[in-house]
Amino acid sequence: MTENPITKYIGNFIDELSLAGVTEAVICPGSRSTPLAILAAAHPDLNVHVHVDERSAGFFALGMAKTKRKPVALICTSGTAAANFYPAVVEAHYSRIPLIILTADRPHELREVGAPQAIDQQFLFGNFVKYFTDSALPDIHPDMLAYIRSLAGRAAGEAAKAPCGPVHINFPLREPLMPNLDDEPFQRVRNRRHVSAASGHASADKNELEALSALIRETEKGVIVCGELQNEDAAPHILSLSKALGYPILADPLSNLRNGSHSKETVIDAYDSFLKDEELKQYLMPELVIRFGPMPVSKPLFQLLKQNPAIRQIVVDPDGGWRDPTQQSSHMLHAAEQEFAAFMEASLTEKKSFGWLEKWQFANNRFRHHLRNLEAEDLTFEGNVYRHLQHYIPENSSLFVGNSMPIRDVDTFFENQERSFRIFANRGANGIDGVVSTALGIYAATKKPVTLVIGDLSFYHDLNGLLVSKTLGIPLTVVLVNNDGGGIFSFLPQSAEEKYFEQLFGTPTGLEFEHAAKLYGGQYVCPESSAHFADAYLSSVNRRGLDIIEVKTKRETRVQHHRQMLDSALHEIRKEWPF
Repeated sequence: MTENPITKYIGNFIDELSLAGVTEAVICPGSRSTPLAILAAAHPDLNVHVHVDERSAGFFALGMAKTKRKPVALICTSGTAAANFYPAVVEAHYSRIPLIILTADRPHELREVGAPQAIDQQFLFGNFVKYFTDSALPDIHPDMLAYIRSLAGRAAGEAAKAPCGPVHINFPLREPLMPNLDDEPFQRVRNRRHVSAASGHASADKNELEALSALIRETEKGVIVCGELQNEDAAPHILSLSKALGYPILADPLSNLRNGSHSKETVIDAYDSFLKDEELKQYLMPELVIRFGPMPVSKPLFQLLKQNPAIRQIVVDPDGGWRDPTQQSSHMLHAAEQEFAAFMEASLTEKKSFGWLEKWQFANNRFRHHLRNLEAEDLTFEGNVYRHLQHYIPENSSLFVGNSMPIRDVDTFFENQERSFRIFANRGANGIDGVVSTALGIYAATKKPVTLVIGDLSFYHDLNGLLVSKTLGIPLTVVLVNNDGGGIFSFLPQSAEEKYFEQLFGTPTGLEFEHAAKLYGGQYVCPESSAHFADAYLSSVNRRGLDIIEVKTKRETRVQHHRQMLDSALHEIRKEWPF
């Protein structure tokens, strides 16, 4: 009887992934992927998470990889199962998250001949993966075992190499598919070391750094803009540079510079609001911008940079990308953030004037002061939900923020504070799909409390993701901000089209989400006051399980209330402006 080569071939691949540092595998059930699934589950150094829905599984894996900053394996069977990974692969590409997608496939003789559950899986994810290959058929010849181990090492290395991203390995597999676990599937080849793929960050040219240093030294009116910082080690260097230069830091929520025990003396958290005022914007117009990370969510900031080409923009990107949606940057520097910041600070020859920084601090402090004095009890206005929530999030926990209005409301209403917690969002492709599953993946990676704040349409998009909260015992607190439709469109020009607006953009669903809590074994509450909301939230984060806290808001009055509140605060700042 001929030995089935699948056991040792796939076993060597899985073992090499483990040696390359992969510790997590997310598996979707299927027949053709049997050897990949069983051998991953059997490996002593891999933690396995089973999802029955491929789209949710992809985002769950993405959430884990986003937190760990290490590749996570994602396994599925052949056919459309793999296609359901597509949205998560796109997000991983644009947000630079390392994923290793392992898809089972029919062998070559069963492709394009009408075999069941067989689609063309070659280059299925197009340019959204950093690397793709169709592996050789299983074979136990020593050269082929060396090949499959090398392929595993390469997959992990490519995923983790800057810029991080997804890779795709397609496995054509012939029946029989059952591996023999008694056959020492993970036996490492004697006298052969595994492939170690290491990479580092680009180092800037010293002459370029010196030229930029001269530009910075002669420019008083500069600002530092921080989007999401994937390298946490960069934060203290950026904060130190800001203080030395007297440049304010316009800190996106995902930079995580607004929260924590570090000094926030130069951190500006309300720029998105007061830059909407044309008079204040002219007072605060910078001459130079140093930008770290992707572009922040703030539209007023984007418009300021886009509409004023005289502003010199320095974009620092350690991964060698081209993050310049304004098309106005003057310097694209591929260097580690901390290297750049340390060099610039060390090159300062004299103390900078702080009059420029004080203008930003005044606008920021007065805006926050006036906003705090405005009524916050009415939870039917979505902004008030965030004004309360920010003060209750537990220390050392995570907040995952949905796209559309939630991330914008966090940007508007979350203030600088001393408590340390991490804020995450899927801002690569900015989609509303997979948000629930990504948040659950964050918990699976950290084992610390996770709060998800999400809109009703985005929640509906990924209700399937709640299943693993039940099956894998993952606790999650969901703050569901339900305005019964697409709230962000009320802020856009489409809102003026009264005849078709509700049908095409408002899209109310009328869903009763209490039933979703029951379906997935969770607890549900719909608070009617700020005190009730506080009690419900604080109880949920101290309990293991799924909690859905639904806050029903009024979409039809949202825009007017929002603008009146901001206008009131901005009016007071203009009256008090001393400069």
